[in-house]
Amino acid sequence: MDTLILIFKVVIALGILNVWLLRFNKQTEWRGAGAGNMNEEFTKYGLPVWLVPVIGFLKLGFATLLIISIFQDGYNLGFIGAVGMGILMIGAIAMHIKINDPLKRSLPAFLMLVMSAFIAFA
Repeated sequence: MDTLILIFKVVIALGILNVWLLRFNKQTEWRGAGAGNMNEEFTKYGLPVWLVPVIGFLKLGFATLLIISIFQDGYNLGFIGAVGMGILMIGAIAMHIKINDPLKRSLPAFLMLVMSAFIAFA
């Protein structure tokens, strides 16, 4: 069980780092409404552009907590990171539903939600 939690923490953190740092300005098959970058994706969701750095900060922060918790979890950092990430993933899924995206585009957020729930409640 500990190995699976470790794997989930790394997968979530690397996924978030990939999307928010490496692919921020790139089009991917997972972006809402086929948006070309993160700012455009938030616009397609009907969200203000100022929310992009706020959500990015939160996602990167929770991903960082998950990584730190691998080495030191005296303050329940893994739980905090997983619950925070789970809440954000619920929001991501809701945005895909809001704009009638194909279910496939919600898959990464759904998988991260499941992994986050497992980390938080295992």
